[in-house]
Amino acid sequence: MSPAKRPSGRDSDAIALLKKDHETVRGLLKRLDAAKGAGQRKALYEKVRDEVEVHSQIEEEIFYPAFRSAAEGQEDLKLFFEAKEEHHIVDVVMDEIAGGDAAGAPYAAKCKVLKDLIEHHAEEEEEEMFPEARKLMGKDALVDLGRRLLERKKELQGLKSAKLRPTGS
Repeated sequence: MSPAKRPSGRDSDAIALLKKDHETVRGLLKRLDAAKGAGQRKALYEKVRDEVEVHSQIEEEIFYPAFRSAAEGQEDLKLFFEAKEEHHIVDVVMDEIAGGDAAGAPYAAKCKVLKDLIEHHAEEEEEEMFPEARKLMGKDALVDLGRRLLERKKELQGLKSAKLRPTGS
């Protein structure tokens, strides 16, 4: 492949894509935490949920298995299992929020807990797992993973959009 056709390394690799998702979700969570009123809070939570669901799915289907395959020791495996468990806890909290009253104080409190959980998770990935992945996998593998992550992300977003469209249109 000629250099002109080749993706530009770190700008298009798996880690760059996942970090971009983290920034998107952090921004939404900040807005959710500051939201006033049930309607705004509910709408922002739904955006957070959609972003987190797609991000988690592509990590669990593509990135995490690749990281586990490349893992060289117990510390790498620890990072893998912790990340998966953190996803599970986020899912539990999101399920509780989804069934709650957006006007109530418990809803706002759960949104704050969700923000804290996701920020902690993203920080651990960015400071521990991603540097280790870069070391273990190398540039070419990460660029390939980035391509696969992006393709799957677009597919999942398309499925979500299709579910939102009214039938018969």
